[in-house]
Amino acid sequence: MMKYRFLLLLIMALFQFSTGLSQIKVEREHRIKKNQFPEAAHDFIKVKLQNAKKLRFYKETDTSKISYEAKFKKDKLYYSIEFDESGKLEVIEILIKEVDVPEDSWSKITKFLNEKFNKFKIRKIQQQYPIASDQNVETTLNNAFQNLLIPSLNYELLVRGKIHDEHADYEILFGAEGDFIKMRESLPANYDHVLY
Repeated sequence: MMKYRFLLLLIMALFQFSTGLSQIKVEREHRIKKNQFPEAAHDFIKVKLQNAKKLRFYKETDTSKISYEAKFKKDKLYYSIEFDESGKLEVIEILIKEVDVPEDSWSKITKFLNEKFNKFKIRKIQQQYPIASDQNVETTLNNAFQNLLIPSLNYELLVRGKIHDEHADYEILFGAEGDFIKMRESLPANYDHVLY
C-alpha cells in the first residue's frame, strides 16, 4: 500500500511540474523606434491609419516567436495591431471594459473565472479581431474599426488570480460567446529599465 501511495504522489508531482512549465508565457515587450519596425508593417500603417493619434511601436519577444505591435488611439478607442517578423498582419485588438462585452458572453466568462480562481482581479480586457484565413485584411480592419461584434472575435483578459494559495498573472482567451479557449500564466512586467 505504501509503495502505491509513493508512486501515485510521484506521478502527480511530475504531472503538475510538466503542465506548469508548458503554460507559462515568457513574453517581454519594449518600445522601439519607427525605423526598427518592419518596413511592410510600417507601410501598411501609413496607408490604413490616417487619423491615428499617439502612435507608438513595440517589439514583443515570446518563447516561440517575435512580433511587432503598433499601439494608437483612433475615434476615442485604444487599438493595437500585431504583425509578425515579416510585417504580415496577425491580429487587431481594442481595449474595452466589461460593459462592452455582451451580457450572455460576460456571464460565461465570469462563471469560468469564479470556478477557476479563489480570488481574482481583471487588469485588462481586449477585444481581438484575428485575421481569419477566409477573410481578407480589409474586412478584418473594417470590422475592428467599426467595433463590430462578430462571431470570429475573441476576448483576451489579463487577470491577477489566486489558485489555492498562489497568486499569479494569467492571460485568458475566450470566444465571442464567452467560451473558454486557452489560458496561460504570464510573467510579471519587465522592470529592467528601472534604476535604483
